[in-house]
Amino acid sequence: MDQTHLFTLSQAYEGLLQKMGEKNNAGGQFFTPREVIRAIVRTIDPKVGETVYDPGCGTGGFLAQAFEWMRTGLGSAATAERMRVLREDTFFGREKADLVYPIALANLVLHGIDHPHIWHGNTLTGQETYGGLFAGAPSTFDVVLMNPPFGGKEGKEAQTNFAYKTGATQVLFLQHVIDSLRAGGRCGMVIDEGVLFRNNETAFVQTKRKLLNDCDLWCIVSLPPGVFSSAGAGVKTNLLFFTKGGPTERVWYYDLSDIKVTKKQPLTVDRFESFFELLPSRADSDRSWTVSRDEIEARRFDLKAVNPNARSTEDTRTPEELLDIIESKGREVDAAIASLRGLLRGDPV
Repeated sequence: MDQTHLFTLSQAYEGLLQKMGEKNNAGGQFFTPREVIRAIVRTIDPKVGETVYDPGCGTGGFLAQAFEWMRTGLGSAATAERMRVLREDTFFGREKADLVYPIALANLVLHGIDHPHIWHGNTLTGQETYGGLFAGAPSTFDVVLMNPPFGGKEGKEAQTNFAYKTGATQVLFLQHVIDSLRAGGRCGMVIDEGVLFRNNETAFVQTKRKLLNDCDLWCIVSLPPGVFSSAGAGVKTNLLFFTKGGPTERVWYYDLSDIKVTKKQPLTVDRFESFFELLPSRADSDRSWTVSRDEIEARRFDLKAVNPNARSTEDTRTPEELLDIIESKGREVDAAIASLRGLLRGDPV
């Protein structure tokens, strides 16, 4: 089968997976909208020769989109050897769900990845179902792309593998991601907003401190509520971008939270245009601002995006002013009624 037919088939398969994501989730697993994946991949910009890893790869969406991005980026430099490296030595992942694992393999092969190195088992506990395709995988990676399960819980068996103990899978996955990056490696990932602002549990604070100490957290994008509504999740999410080898001195924020997103009106890639224009300089705008490490520590590692430039919709009028307005409108209504009664009586105009 030639590449044109493979691409067409893979596109049809992507559509099927999207439909699956709209109707099904298990264990906190939700399928990531493809436009969000494309924005993350473009921001991280993986290059041929780098290894790409997703420790909770689901149907393989991040790996497939990374492959498309890297293949397109080769352009005229797409030699046979570079394409071999891209297809055989680049993409690694882990997936727990029995039904999703073979779908991930099929999806990646249809996209043109000849050797998808996907490990089947529980990433957090290390319990392996099948690891044959992961043989020879590196211990650390150049790029990590992922969306950890929302609201999932793990028992003590998983927690024993991590420095900071918690049942919250997203926090454990964040620790795993940091440990899985090589020095200079970079990550783009989705995270539940609750992880960013929660500081009432020691493991949350310790993990975020580790992130800022070990990595340069150079960008947080606040996504609109409803981005995952088509997958059945109403959770508010953010995108984290960081490079191993910190520490973080400042974080650049970009705010998309005011955009209305529904099942019939999903988040589209054009909403990221201004983000990509400002990203190289990380400049301030109505939607972007910078927060220093000192400010974050003063807030006890609360990383939630709070846009200082957002226009307030709060009604600042006093009760007395509101009563005056009501009284004035009442007089206008009385005058209008009196005029109408006059017309009905035939009074001269």
